[in-house]
Amino acid sequence: MDGRWTSIRQAMGPGARARLGGAAAIVTVLTLAAGVYLGVRAEDARKPPGTTGEAIDADHVVLSDSQRESIDVVTVSERAFPQQREAVGSIDFNEDLSTQVFTPYQGRIVKLFAKLGDNVSQGQTLFTIQSPDLIQADANLIAAAGVLDLTTRALERAEQLYTVQGIAEKDLQQAVSDQQTAEGALKAARNAVEVFGKTPAEIDRMVKTRMIDPYLVVPSPISGRVTARNAAPGLFVQPANPPAPYSVADISRVWMNASVTESDMPLVRKGQRIEVSVLAFPGRVFGGEICTVGATVDPQLHRGMVRAEVDDLKHELLPGMFASFLIVTEAPVTAMAVPADGVVREGDGTMTVWVTTDRHHFTRRTVKIGLQHAGYDQVLDGLRPGEQIVGKGAIYLDNLVGGGLS
Repeated sequence: MDGRWTSIRQAMGPGARARLGGAAAIVTVLTLAAGVYLGVRAEDARKPPGTTGEAIDADHVVLSDSQRESIDVVTVSERAFPQQREAVGSIDFNEDLSTQVFTPYQGRIVKLFAKLGDNVSQGQTLFTIQSPDLIQADANLIAAAGVLDLTTRALERAEQLYTVQGIAEKDLQQAVSDQQTAEGALKAARNAVEVFGKTPAEIDRMVKTRMIDPYLVVPSPISGRVTARNAAPGLFVQPANPPAPYSVADISRVWMNASVTESDMPLVRKGQRIEVSVLAFPGRVFGGEICTVGATVDPQLHRGMVRAEVDDLKHELLPGMFASFLIVTEAPVTAMAVPADGVVREGDGTMTVWVTTDRHHFTRRTVKIGLQHAGYDQVLDGLRPGEQIVGKGAIYLDNLVGGGLS
């Protein structure tokens, strides 16, 4: 064959021999390319199953060893799921532990002793007023004390005169009656002044010095924090005439007013324990209990009002703070659980997971999800305990099927 080929080439001209050489080169390249292609196919055929990534169909995937590093496979097990409901609201003063401080008598404010935000104790002076009613009571007290002194001295003289028979017995009895009447008037005058908050020592001092004390002291009726101050020196105030000069609230137990969805309202009951969280203290939980459940539901928002009392002994919760709470409605339930990362919400709203038996082949399966807690979803249907599913990386598999292997 080689000899014939040589003879043919010698018989040809130079141009023909050049064209023949080019064609031979093309044939050689095509032969080499075909050999490489057949060699690659043969190499792929010799690889064991599961070492190459391949989307078999919309519900089945085979991952390569390198692709498996992008996922975690977990075993379906049982976990306890608390039966609880969530709601949001805001912190507010406990109106059952707050009061508006009015003056018991009319008068003009003389001096203020507490500022907005101050913590005060029960009986601590908030402000003083100059009261005309107190001035009148003080004047009656001093007058009664003077009458008593006068009648007492008159009785002493009558007793002396009666001893020497200088007066009749009826005159002595009249002196006794006058002195007793004066004693009663003084006691009544002292009681009238005590109503204004004057102490026995202060009353004794007025009686002794014959000087009135026109300043009425208005104390705080409870221990707490000053939440409002509308008082100012020189302001004329009257009993129960709003606005109150001061408002004081006990903030060791505050309210949380929350808005609960209509579907959750039947599950909420007075006395249930709650856990409250606020943005100001991440990770902190404040305990409390429900004290009021609204009797109506807003027809526009389809939500009802629920109020809880929250313990705040350190006075950290401020009215107006945004807060959320968890209401434990029933005892915890034990059920199959999968990581929340392993559940994929499909476009039609169904929930799916990827199940495997050999960690190479994965099958999509539809599941029904119930409660959620601490990063896990309760599985109501679609899985059995002990099965293996993809946890972290489930979305990755879903993307492989939807958009092809990456």
